[in-house]
Amino acid sequence: MSGKDRINVFPSRMAMTTMKQRLKGAQKGHSLLKKKSDALTMRFRKILKTIIDTKVMMGDVMKEASFSLTEAYFAAGDFSLVITENVDKAWTKVRTKNDNVAGVKLPVFEAYTDGANTYELTGLSRGGQQVNNCATTFNKALKLLVELASLQTAFVTLDEAIKITNRRVNAIEHVIIPRIERTIAYITSELDEMEREEFYRLKKIQEKKKKNKAVKEEALKQYQLDHQHEKVKDTEPKNILADNEDDEDLLFT
Repeated sequence: MSGKDRINVFPSRMAMTTMKQRLKGAQKGHSLLKKKSDALTMRFRKILKTIIDTKVMMGDVMKEASFSLTEAYFAAGDFSLVITENVDKAWTKVRTKNDNVAGVKLPVFEAYTDGANTYELTGLSRGGQQVNNCATTFNKALKLLVELASLQTAFVTLDEAIKITNRRVNAIEHVIIPRIERTIAYITSELDEMEREEFYRLKKIQEKKKKNKAVKEEALKQYQLDHQHEKVKDTEPKNILADNEDDEDLLFT
């Protein structure tokens, strides 16, 4: 196992405990990121379906607005200059807020009307109803456009967030966790090898102690036997008849 396949640590009990804690943290992080990815994907699909429905609705509303504008021009003539003179500020405005989905902030655009309708009395002399219908239809189209812009912005934001989250999930699942597991396996094998070496060393020490003890016991036993023989030899009575030494001649006078 090369050093690139695992974390470079010294094999010890403390390192084993640390690696197990890191593995547990990585697995927990992987689980949380996986849940986050699932939540973002569900919201992503929901927004995609809403975008499709809104675009279909937008097509219908724009058709209606186009026909309404044609009717207004036919009934009231060119009223664009009158509308421009009567409108001094925007009647429909857009405000923004943030929606939080699994920690990802999604911008939400909302169209609202501010003040009274300044052109509701425009064209009362001729084609006023058609002009008001045209304004209402285009206002509806404008709100749909704002909603569609909000959905598409959220769609792009979610798409990027899902890609980043999935990259993190894959990195933890296929790189970080296997690397920590290989490190734990390496530490385990090294600790087992150390235990076997320690067991072999202790076994050799015990054998040497037994051997030294046996040698000492044998030496002590031999010493005791020799000492006992010497005692027996010293206590035996001397046989004068068996003595071969010549006695000194004695002269009696």
